[in-house]
Amino acid sequence: MSTFLTILLIASMIAVVVVLVRGLIVFLLGASQDVREGTTSGDGLLASATKSNKLMQYRVMLQAVAIFIVVLLLWMAGKS
Repeated sequence: MSTFLTILLIASMIAVVVVLVRGLIVFLLGASQDVREGTTSGDGLLASATKSNKLMQYRVMLQAVAIFIVVLLLWMAGKS
């Protein structure tokens, strides 16, 4: 069981990094596009800002899953 949880932990950590990198790319591309178009007034949420915010929410959720798996692994190690 601990081997399965370890593999699941590694997969969730990789997913966190992937979502983080995607979020940074969307954020940087959206910010550079806003500067080029001159749309930095903040009249409303732009599509890139909305997508960046959604990716940040996914990252936080995936980090919570990874922390939960670590807690399970530590609990199982302390039990034996």
